Amino acid sequence: MLQNYFKYLNVTSFEEKWGIYVTSVGYSKVAPNELYPNQQHPDSHHLTWNRGRILNDYYIVFISKGKGIYGSALTKPSEVVAGNCFLLFPEVWHRYKPDVKFGWEEHWVGFNGSYIRDLMNQSIFDAKNPIIDLGFNTDMLVLYNRLIDEVQVSSVGYPQQIAGTTMQLLGLLSNQLRNNQRAHDPVGKLISKAKFLIQESFENSMDMEQLAKDLPMGYSSFRKAFKKITGQSPNQYHLNLRLERAKNLLTMTALNINEVSDHTGFESVSYFSKLFKKKHGVPPRSYRILKLGEGSEM
Repeated sequence: MLQNYFKYLNVTSFEEKWGIYVTSVGYSKVAPNELYPNQQHPDSHHLTWNRGRILNDYYIVFISKGKGIYGSALTKPSEVVAGNCFLLFPEVWHRYKPDVKFGWEEHWVGFNGSYIRDLMNQSIFDAKNPIIDLGFNTDMLVLYNRLIDEVQVSSVGYPQQIAGTTMQLLGLLSNQLRNNQRAHDPVGKLISKAKFLIQESFENSMDMEQLAKDLPMGYSSFRKAFKKITGQSPNQYHLNLRLERAKNLLTMTALNINEVSDHTGFESVSYFSKLFKKKHGVPPRSYRILKLGEGSEM
């Protein structure tokens, strides 16, 4: 399960020359009736509903579960729900908090730079309409998880990598504003929701019949529609997410094979190794040695 995490990053002159740099990434799960924020942030970023705050950078905040409220000097307080993003703009007073009855899960990235300032001056994003409804968009979760993974590993060149990932997030938001792809496909919306829920809990076992019931859909119709849209059955989609995550952990972290298996929710190391070899042709240990060896030759 994803753990609460945040990091504030130092920015060098090289990152400034790059034109886009990341200043903060994080994830927080706030339970119902839990105090907010539930993490100790620097004084410059401390947030209370009564006081609000002003930041120096741009932020994208994505709510993946629960709901709450957002307001700013330019907007009235508005409800935000799961699937909503809201943008924070430099020097604009703002405040937000989860609903105490529901809590929420929030993902965020802070960023700035000369290229970003030029982009934000093109009226693509509007500080007076900062809330964007992406619905159950699995790409958002993938990108936020990638940001945290890249920051935790901190490999050579990672500031430019996370800058690129942040640009992908902005691309998703821009695409949503322009095309509104969720418009008129009710079955597609349900399958998007299912993909989102699987992505969010990929490290856990899932009862796909119960998932279909919760959507709600009949299981046979759900399985057929899911495979038509994704090209995979729900269970295969879930398994492939776990194996893809395992690949990343093997190449980006120092976790041993047992820990990788545990982090990706497999019931045993032998079962994990068997499925990994079936998909990738080699067992996890050999895959790590092979990939790390390729990296050393570059």
